[in-house]
Formats: sequence, C-alpha cells, structure tokens
Amino acid sequence: MRALLAPLAFGALLAAPATAAPPTATFPPELAASIDRSMREWAEANQVPGLTWGIVKRGEGLVHSGVSGIADVDAAHPVEANTRFRIASMTKAFTALTLFDLAGEGRLRLDDKVAAHVPEVAGWGDALTVTDLVHHMGGFVTDDPWGDRQTPLPEAQFSALLKSGVPFTRAPGLVHEYSNLGYALLGRIIRNVSGQPFETEIAKRRFRPLGMAATSFDLADVPRGLLASGWRWEDGKWQREPDMAPGTFGAMGGVITTGPDYAKWVGHLLSAWPAAAPGEAEAPARATVRALLRGEGSPRRMMRPTQAAISPCAVAVVYGGGLRVGDDCTLGRVAFHGGGYPGYGSYMLIAPESGWGAFVLTNRTYAGPAAPTWDALIAIREAGLAPNDVLPLSPALAGLAEPMHKVLTTGDVGNAGLAVNFLMDRDAAHRRADIAAITAKAGRCPNAPGVSARGSLEGEFWWKCERGMIIAYALLAPTPTPQLQALEWRWQPPKP
Repeated sequence: MRALLAPLAFGALLAAPATAAPPTATFPPELAASIDRSMREWAEANQVPGLTWGIVKRGEGLVHSGVSGIADVDAAHPVEANTRFRIASMTKAFTALTLFDLAGEGRLRLDDKVAAHVPEVAGWGDALTVTDLVHHMGGFVTDDPWGDRQTPLPEAQFSALLKSGVPFTRAPGLVHEYSNLGYALLGRIIRNVSGQPFETEIAKRRFRPLGMAATSFDLADVPRGLLASGWRWEDGKWQREPDMAPGTFGAMGGVITTGPDYAKWVGHLLSAWPAAAPGEAEAPARATVRALLRGEGSPRRMMRPTQAAISPCAVAVVYGGGLRVGDDCTLGRVAFHGGGYPGYGSYMLIAPESGWGAFVLTNRTYAGPAAPTWDALIAIREAGLAPNDVLPLSPALAGLAEPMHKVLTTGDVGNAGLAVNFLMDRDAAHRRADIAAITAKAGRCPNAPGVSARGSLEGEFWWKCERGMIIAYALLAPTPTPQLQALEWRWQPPKP
C-alpha cells in the first residue's frame, strides 16, 4: 500500500477555504497558523482535492486540527471535521497491536509457524513465522499496488489463493520487503485464533475502548454525505476511483476514520510513554503498545521528508509492528507510516519520547503527505514545545552525587564505590591527572553537582564552575550495590 508523492501541475481545483479548530492554550496560535499554511501549500502543489490534519499532544489529545478543500469533486462538498477518509496502510498498526494482544493472552506465540494457525499455508510456507509477517520479512515480493486492489477479496477466494501456494521472491527472514499479503495473512490469523472476523476483533479491542465511533472497515457504515470520495488526477481532470467493499485484505488497509477519531488512536500510542522506572509496576497494555516500536531486520536509510529544498537528515529505519521506526537528527526516536490507496493518501508521525504526534488524511490517490507531517513536528520541536521526557532519577544515581563531588574536589576516585574493572582500565594516578587537567580549565566548582539520568544506571553529573561547566558521564555496573564501572569528564566553556 503505497504512499508516493507525485508532483503535478495544479489544475482547476474546486477548493473550499481552509478552516482550522482554535488551538488549545498549550498550542501557540502563530505556530498553528504556520502549520495550516504549510498544509494548504502542500495540497495545492500536489493536486489534492481535500484533506484534514491534526496535532496531538500526550495527555491532552487533539490540540490543533484543520481541514481544507473538497470531500467530493462532483458535489463540491467541503471537507469538514467529521468527514471520513480511508487511511490505507495506517490500518496495519491496528492489526499488529491486536495480534500482540492475543499473543500476550497466550493464544498464540509470535514465533509460531504461520501454518499452525493458517492450515492453507502448509506445504509451501512451512518456514514462515508470525514475526516474519509482522515485520515484512516473509520473503514475499513487494505487492503495491496489486495488494490494494485485493481489499474486497472474499474469504473463500483468499483460502483458494493460499491453498494454491504463493511464490517467494527470497527466503523468509532475510530482509524487510513490504507485503500487504503478509498483513492479510495476519488478519486471517486473528480470525482463526479469536474465532471472530478480524474486523470485529479489532473494533472490540481498538475502536470501541477509545471511543472511535466513526471508525470502521465498511463503507456501508458511513452516513450519506460524510465520506471523502476518492479521486486521482489524470488527463488534466479529476477521475473518480471506484469504492472497494470490505474483504480479506482489509487487515492491511481497510480502516475508514475521521480526523478526531484518528487523533484518539495517536493519543493512545503516545500514552504508552514514558515507560515505568525499573521495579515500578505499570499496566501490561502500555508495554504491549511500546512493542509496536520493536523493529527487526537491517535498517534502511531514508532522507527525512520535508517541503524544504534539501533534507538535512538521514533516518535509519526498521519496521516494527505496523509502524516504521527510526532515529531522527531533530526529533529523536520516531515512529511513522503512510497509507497509499486508490483515491486516498495519508500519513502519521509520532515522537514518543517528547509526547507529540501529527497526521494528515487526504482523498487523492497515493498522495503521500509525509513532508507536511514531518514539517509540522519539526516546527513544534524548534518552537521549544517538545523537549524529550525527563527520566526519573534512580536512588543509585542520586546517591552518587555527594561521592562524585568529593571525587572532583579531591581528585581521589576512591571516594566512589568502584567496580572491579575501574582501576584496571585506568589507574588512580592517571584519573587524578584527568581531574586536575579539567579543574585547571574550569576553576573552582563549590557546589554539589546536578544530576540527569540516561537510565537508572547511567547519567551525567554537572557542576557550575568559575569558568564554565564540568560534566561527568558515569556508568554503573550491573552489581547488587551501585559500583562505578566507567567515568568520563568534559569541560564546557562559558558562553561568550
């Protein structure tokens, strides 16, 4: 299910004026206006009839949203907040999380052979595991756009396809290769394990608990006049894409939803962060959500999408559970996914460690609104609204503050509890010389250090000194009592 951005000359678009929900008190109006302008400019440049977008903040939900353009080219009906869009492959995360729920309940294992749950696979797909399918490592050929057109395939025809055998393009488990067929198989596994159609099981576990009443897999559930009909731009005019009924391949891309409903899903994903500190209890469901970001396979590099002329950042990406996962040079850890479909294009992006997300839904074939989605979160970060979560300070690190101050002021590392390797790696005399050299640059540091955690057993101690700052990175050993296994010093000169 593709999410391709195809630059097209802008034609005669019957565009309705953009409207935006007033930003909440935590979202600056000038930033909201800038994001809205970016969305409209992208839509105009890419021949998009209509779109809706939203910004989600952890714990607050939808803090800003907007709509622009038309939901139906023939009727010139404007997009409204309750207009429903197909979100294509952004469906996959709903499917993956439902599968993880079933695994957590002991009803299957992720390392199970697929044939144990889908008998039609036996004989030709005996090596396939459930995990291979989750991470697109089943060895199936990339099947866009063939897979999109299979959405309404009836169960009986899918069974016949599987019984006849599916060719592999490579051995399972080697590399990531995107497969809608693989996620259709996951839908069949959900059906066979739960005893319910995958649509029913996903709605029960995902849509209803989140209050996503306007979300479903079936166009028949959409009230008249509320659907953003799907269009493609061809031969200088809009062409209506045919609607597709629900079917077996819906598990890979069949969800229909609204902006406000999808915002609830994004908020649900963000709510799983930050994780509880080691030793503290938390609901198992939060850890299950975080498992969507556990990727497999070799990373693939992509340039960060942007509307700017040049992308400043390459992102190494692996595939998690219905989400692509990477590390961005500005946003840090990110999870994202596009949804390309005949008549529709969508995109979502979350930065879980700062608690923000953004999404865009459109009604143009394979529109791929990645660039304005990334630009929105980058703008939020650069406005200073999205600092990363502050990790709680463990007793082990907090208890090291006073000993570390003695180490700095006396030069004697023996003031801290040392792991067996510490003086073997660099003896006490050389460590005393390291401290003397850095205090010569920084001058006196009279007060005890501040402490910031990188984890429960690693962190930074920092002193405000006469001439700048001293920062010490400390790494504790995995021993029952806190012991220092590594210590590195650096001096940060005062700002001019």
